[in-house]
Amino acid sequence: MLEWIFWVSLLLGIYPYALYPLAVKLLGGALRRRVRAADEPLPRVTVLTAAFNEARHIEATVRNKLAQDYPAELIDVIVISDESTDGTDEIVARIAAESGRVRLLRQTPRAGKTSALNLAMPAVRGDIVVFSDANSIYRSDAIRMLVRNFADPAVGYVTGKMVYVNPDGSLVGDGCSAYMRYENRLRAAETDLGSIVGVDGGIDAVRAKLYRPMRADQLPDFVLPLNVVEQGHRVVFEPKALLSEDALTNQGSEYRMRVRVALRAFWALWDKRSLLNPLRYGVFAWQLWSHKLLRYVSFIPLVIAAAINWSLWSVAPVYPVLAAGQVAFAVLVLIAWAGPKSFTNNALSRYSYYFFLLNWSSAVAFGRFLAGKKQALWQPRAG
Repeated sequence: MLEWIFWVSLLLGIYPYALYPLAVKLLGGALRRRVRAADEPLPRVTVLTAAFNEARHIEATVRNKLAQDYPAELIDVIVISDESTDGTDEIVARIAAESGRVRLLRQTPRAGKTSALNLAMPAVRGDIVVFSDANSIYRSDAIRMLVRNFADPAVGYVTGKMVYVNPDGSLVGDGCSAYMRYENRLRAAETDLGSIVGVDGGIDAVRAKLYRPMRADQLPDFVLPLNVVEQGHRVVFEPKALLSEDALTNQGSEYRMRVRVALRAFWALWDKRSLLNPLRYGVFAWQLWSHKLLRYVSFIPLVIAAAINWSLWSVAPVYPVLAAGQVAFAVLVLIAWAGPKSFTNNALSRYSYYFFLLNWSSAVAFGRFLAGKKQALWQPRAG
């Protein structure tokens, strides 16, 4: 009985990371639901950027959008200052005085990104709304690459690809880590299947008519795409729409970000739990269960399997081997966390630490979710 529990727990723990992506790859390859993308005619676009104390980045971000390879008369920018106090408003107001394509809205009192987007939507002029973070620098053709997907009437939401950079501008791998490479491959496979489940909030676009106001505590990067699916449209990945953001340079910042995202994702899954019904949403319900819910709670079966493993030490040779793997994993995590730099730069230790960080953050967030805690406000993302 104990062995059965161990293997079921282990299978549940690794399923969302290994077995689900394999299944999506096979099914997506068989279906190949390609997007009917086209460059013309180009729709009118409004870029929304919510900003709280982003004086360091906001000018470069706004000018980057104005300089996009896109007809100037078809693109405008709205910056929503969430009661900033560091001069963000003055910088945007100065740019707005130079260009009629830039507008500043101020949200008072401070209420968070989601409320800022809700506030701005009535002022949107575009048929397509692009969401940019305050420190997101797009490649010159990023918006064009995003919106070309809306030539397909079935597409309601498009997400691009994030690339993290070092302070000197050099790339940090493909999206900062092997985890981002893995996520982007999974998104490409999910697009072939129909709709993707996870998006990058710094480079997204939605049909304005499909936007639905959200509560302040809801995560727009998660809830809005689910709203689009509920309305019968696809959410797809466009790997040629690239943005650059500063990489997080300390473990504390990464941890806090992961906890915040996981907590808001748990609440989003609760709010949109009807989408988990396979009788109504078919394949997408399976995707949501696998890619999000089971992944966010995978720490539970993994901890159960790890604990039982030691009780089975003498049952079969495989169990001491797995126990030794646990020890090796723990050592690699400790090396990445507090070891000498020559060791922390080792790829295996970094990947082990990141896997631990993802699951530890999910565990902390799950505890806060069960306690009924929510989070609507945020601090600027530190690079």
